Amino acid sequence: MAKRNVGMLGLGIMGSAMAANLMRAGFRVIGYDPVEACRRRHRRAGGTVASVAEVAGSASIMITSLPSAKALAACVKEILQEKRSNLIIIETSTLPIADKEKARKALAKKGVTLLDCPLSGTGAQARTGDLAVFGSGSHAKYRKSLAVMKGFSRSQYYLGRFGNGSKMKFAANLLVAIHNVSSAEAVILARRSGLDPALAVKVLGDGAGASRMLQVRGPLMARRAYLPATVTNQTWRKDMKIIGEFARRWKSPTPLFSATKAIYNAAMAQGRAKQDTAAVCAVLERRIR
Repeated sequence: MAKRNVGMLGLGIMGSAMAANLMRAGFRVIGYDPVEACRRRHRRAGGTVASVAEVAGSASIMITSLPSAKALAACVKEILQEKRSNLIIIETSTLPIADKEKARKALAKKGVTLLDCPLSGTGAQARTGDLAVFGSGSHAKYRKSLAVMKGFSRSQYYLGRFGNGSKMKFAANLLVAIHNVSSAEAVILARRSGLDPALAVKVLGDGAGASRMLQVRGPLMARRAYLPATVTNQTWRKDMKIIGEFARRWKSPTPLFSATKAIYNAAMAQGRAKQDTAAVCAVLERRIR
């Protein structure tokens, strides 16, 4: 049986992991990224590299995993030049809803469907397919794309109208911001009181205070291993800005989320932009020396 083509725009931490899982699931992934190292990695993994327009012309379903609204707008511009209709784009990036809506409307005029489908999970989780998809937009197109989503994720949720996926993602990442810092506090307390931090992560992860961030990032904190990053502090600061603006729009109180901002900002100020967000543990440890 011929392999089904899937397009992938963005071959960074998340995009490359999704592409690898899709190829293992039997798809042929045609990808693009402006960074040569990312394109080279995709080729080595067995993927095909092409331009944005060529990717759009080679697959009926595409996935976008992009760092900014500017990158999404640039991709949309090139896709529209391809004059391809009946194309479905699974947009997985964490971006303001207004920017995604603008892209959706522009693409819809040409018969292209954009689905808002952000992901819950880190880059490490993405490598093992341990991602949750928060899908929203056309239900018919979502169902048509479900086989592709199952190729890179463990669970898929349809949440209704376009934009609902991002709303759920913002709520999820609000918890991630808080749980990541609280995990760091617990690991530091265990270490300073004489407990083995690795053992503490294991035991705490089996107790009432367990969280997914403790399970995923606790081991990194215990080892003080913040590279390579599964999500960089630089990317996370962008996400937190979007969440903060969204919460303010809805006048929703976020005292704990707001309290974590200074810690992530300190990570940036200390030169940890490219490190994993687990490095908030190092930020807090530095405060007590």
